[in-house]
Amino acid sequence: MADLVELERPESVHSAEEPREPIAIEDVETDVSEKKVFMADDPETMFGITLPKLDQETEAEGYYQWHIKTYRDLEERIEGPVFEVGEHKWKILLFPYGNKSASATDHLSAYVDYVRTPDTPSENRHACAVFSIVAHNVNDPSVYHSQHARHRFSPQENDWGFTRFVHLRSAFSENWEDKDRPLVENDEVVISAYIRIFKDPTGVLWHNFSDYDSKKETGYVGLKNQGATCYMNSLLQSLYYTNYFRKAVYQIPTENDDPHNSITLALQRIFYQLQTADDAVGTLDLTKSFGWDSMDAFMQHDVQEFNRVLQDNLEGKMKNTRADGALNKLFVGKMKSYIKCVDVDYESSRTEDFWDIQLNVKGMKNLQDSFKDYIQVETLDGDNKYFAEGFGLQDARKGVIFQSFPPVLHLQLKRFEYDMMRDAMVKINDRHEFPLEINLEPYLAEDADRSQPHIYKLHGVLVHSGDLHGGHYYALIKPEKESGWFKYDDDRVVRATLKEVLEENFGGEAPPTTNGFGVRAPQFQKANNLRRFMNAYMLVYVRESMIDEVLAPISEDDTPPHIKEQLEKERIELERRRKEMEERHLYMYARVVHTNQYKNHQGFDMGRLEATFPGDEVPADEPITMRILKSMTFRDFREQIATENGVAPGLVRFWMMVYRQNKTSRPDVPLPAAAEDMTMDQVREKYFQHRTPDVKFFMEVADPSFVVDGVALWPNEQNDGNMLVFLKEFDTEAQTLKGAWYTYVNRMDKVGDIATAIVSKKGWPSNTQVKLFEEIKPGMIEPIKPKQTYHQAEIQDGDIICFQRTLPEKQLADIQQSGGYISATEYYDFMVNRVRVTFKPMNIDDTQQEFYLDLSRKNPYFLVASKVAEHLGVDATHVRFTTSNSQTGQPKSTVKQGPGVTLQNMLQPYFVQNPSTQLFYEVLDVSLTELESKKSLKFHWLSEGVTKEELVEILVIKNGCLQDAVPLLAEKLKLSEDQASRLRVYQVHNNKIYKTVELTYPVASVPDYISLYVEEMPEEEIHIQPNDRKIPVFSFSKEPSRPHGHPFTFVIKQGETFKETKARLLKRTGFKEKEFGKIKFAVVKQASFSKPTYLEDDDVLSQVADEQDDVLGMDHADKTGRTRFSAFERAFQIKG
Repeated sequence: MADLVELERPESVHSAEEPREPIAIEDVETDVSEKKVFMADDPETMFGITLPKLDQETEAEGYYQWHIKTYRDLEERIEGPVFEVGEHKWKILLFPYGNKSASATDHLSAYVDYVRTPDTPSENRHACAVFSIVAHNVNDPSVYHSQHARHRFSPQENDWGFTRFVHLRSAFSENWEDKDRPLVENDEVVISAYIRIFKDPTGVLWHNFSDYDSKKETGYVGLKNQGATCYMNSLLQSLYYTNYFRKAVYQIPTENDDPHNSITLALQRIFYQLQTADDAVGTLDLTKSFGWDSMDAFMQHDVQEFNRVLQDNLEGKMKNTRADGALNKLFVGKMKSYIKCVDVDYESSRTEDFWDIQLNVKGMKNLQDSFKDYIQVETLDGDNKYFAEGFGLQDARKGVIFQSFPPVLHLQLKRFEYDMMRDAMVKINDRHEFPLEINLEPYLAEDADRSQPHIYKLHGVLVHSGDLHGGHYYALIKPEKESGWFKYDDDRVVRATLKEVLEENFGGEAPPTTNGFGVRAPQFQKANNLRRFMNAYMLVYVRESMIDEVLAPISEDDTPPHIKEQLEKERIELERRRKEMEERHLYMYARVVHTNQYKNHQGFDMGRLEATFPGDEVPADEPITMRILKSMTFRDFREQIATENGVAPGLVRFWMMVYRQNKTSRPDVPLPAAAEDMTMDQVREKYFQHRTPDVKFFMEVADPSFVVDGVALWPNEQNDGNMLVFLKEFDTEAQTLKGAWYTYVNRMDKVGDIATAIVSKKGWPSNTQVKLFEEIKPGMIEPIKPKQTYHQAEIQDGDIICFQRTLPEKQLADIQQSGGYISATEYYDFMVNRVRVTFKPMNIDDTQQEFYLDLSRKNPYFLVASKVAEHLGVDATHVRFTTSNSQTGQPKSTVKQGPGVTLQNMLQPYFVQNPSTQLFYEVLDVSLTELESKKSLKFHWLSEGVTKEELVEILVIKNGCLQDAVPLLAEKLKLSEDQASRLRVYQVHNNKIYKTVELTYPVASVPDYISLYVEEMPEEEIHIQPNDRKIPVFSFSKEPSRPHGHPFTFVIKQGETFKETKARLLKRTGFKEKEFGKIKFAVVKQASFSKPTYLEDDDVLSQVADEQDDVLGMDHADKTGRTRFSAFERAFQIKG
């Protein structure tokens, strides 16, 4: 072993209060022609140039120098003495000739090892450190080599370093790099370790999260991400920790709610699980209650709209409950829009509620600037003077002021805005600071209630990381009044520092980084500043004076009892399944076909031993299925089955069912007596083919005629020529194929002899003719010659003989005419090609429901139509089918009728790989033949403004005009002749009016992509005044590029104030006053999506909308779910 020498040093551990700064080359005074030389035996210098200064708080730092005197005598693996840095023990670990396990035999491998000692407090003990390993020449410290890294040292990952620290040939060469001495000289070298330990206030610094437990580390759990639901998770966590809100949700009665369609019930379950669960909580039940499919889970939605639509839904559910009014009390404030004259005593104002406040970020330094900008006063003077009623044109001040703030204030930072130059939405990543505490009194109206302070404390920060086209959302929340901050990132919850809450989410440019791993760039290079794409988009503040009420703890009594009971049942069931999975190696399955089951079986083989049709209840022909211990004896198994079926155990016998090469399962031979005391696992391995995972039996019950003194005398044991065969009956009249019974026959008997026994047992007249068939396999059903013996017909144990009663020709013709099958072979063919088709109505109403029919893929179109028409009680010529998309389940294309079209063609057109088993149907007013000569036009009938829409579809002659549709519309809509004379039609595209068309417009010219709207022309348009004009009106959500709803035209009256205009708009649109009050109106350009000009009550629409292409926009939430905002975002819609 080589001598190990610890060099003397002034200190082993450097105080954390005096951290060393990295030494930069530009900080060293040096002659221009002389390069600065650093000495590796100077710890101060080595700390400065080998360890990067990270943006973390230092806990402790120290170093150790290890003098190796006889390098070539070292063993393959060697550990240095233990030394301390901070409260942690360390040592240097060397592989002098390379770490062979890492295939580095030509290098010195060097590591820092974190020493776990018996007095180490816990397995969670760790140290987050930046370290460097330095090797230097003993005689000339200017000859050195170093590498550095960072690592989270723990008992699980206790060593870290450099497998290829230095190449051995280079280290021993006479000239190390540009020096004239080797690194290792005379077999001597000094290996040093410099360690700087950083504080880890969150407990997850540089954590790889492979074994992270949120509940254990923080006491809280997260929410699972379904694909792109991180935006929803962040908001749900914020609402959950608003305890007043959570309590209000709990107070909504949900005991009788449908668990699949109730948003409230799903939300209650999520909230309770967040309280009690040990692992992340799923949100699938909640999104299902929204009416979403899997595609919605991968589409991002607008968070603000999500919040509003969700709370609108909950507010409705809270009506007339204990929670009634809770959301208004918690989230709703009041603001006043005003215009106040300067020189006269006149003010026009309007007070309205707000649920959140949208604040500008661009051009604003901080939150206070955003509030000042929001209430900024605009002066109306000069050419822009305000017309005050009774005072004429006056100088005035126009603005918005707050009259009250709610206990919980949601601030939406406008990180996403429309860029006119780019003609696109962009994300604003500018720096925007927000405080932990803010006083909102400066933004209140003079007459506002100031009896309580308006100091607000930051409670939550919702963050978006990414750009407009995608990104990630998470939340930083202070869950309790006196708690710290936590980061809720989907299923992971970690502690957070104030820096992570504030500085890192202000946006703007990130602090300058340094080259490599933090070391300043050599040769005075400066790293580029990077713009942060991670910033706050929503802030949650709670009023300090109400924080105790808002964040009051949730008690056990606040939780709905039925939620706890249901989740406990689910937990017990989950535990049962988990235990079952753990013990499944101890169990096996046994399936038993028995007499009663066989008689109820309709189909192939002995029973439905495999899958059943979807939607079927457990059928009477289902074999007995048992989960049994592999160690159970066959004797016990036989006795249990017999007893459960009410038969003496001695009167039953079990036949092994084997899977034949023709893909049928049939009884083969009885299980021998030797199996009685064997375990079921031994029976399976010895007697069943291929050691199948389960066993299948046919349980034979002894016929009373073969029982003597309580002992069964089995026929095939008395005579080797006897065979067990099974009989099935095809009932031509009932169109059924069912098991009949089983019997013994002798191999040398003629097959035709069994016909007499069949007629007798069925009670048919003695002259009844019977046809016999052998069921060989699906698709192979062959007639049996009656004069053949069973041996000649190759009938053996377990075979199935099907019989059919012969009927008169006329009766058979009638059955065939009605779509039935007249022979067993035809019916078997039907079963081979049978498919259960689901028929869905194209337009659901009270008269048309979803149903299914069992049909053959070979059925021609006319027969499918006849079967459907018979079920619906309609004429088959009036039924039209539409194919279904196999991926989405939505209607795809209309099926063309024709003689060569079969059901197979209808379900699987164009050789689709995954055919659907679903068709849509319509019952038409005319036959399909007549339909082909006409064109179907769909009109959106607006009968009450724009709030009530009825879709009307009519058939118009293809070479006609829209005038031909008027009498048909009048008939369907029950309009009077006078009303019909006032109908007007306009074309709509992308929720905007495309153009108004005359009734002489050709039907053939109507494009497929255009929607036709029809309405009765309003009186004010019929009697429009000469100075008035019409303007198109459309709805949008936040941005004009997000249109929705039904557009219309409206009369602008010259000189009318917008307050008066709105009164006419209320009547024209048909909105309810409360809903109408939430709409903001703006003038926008029709040709381009320019920034809208929002209107106030005292504006004059005829003056603001003074250009030809101006349109009037109504800004309000889209509740239809049809708006698509971007490639990654859709309008939010919930149905529950």
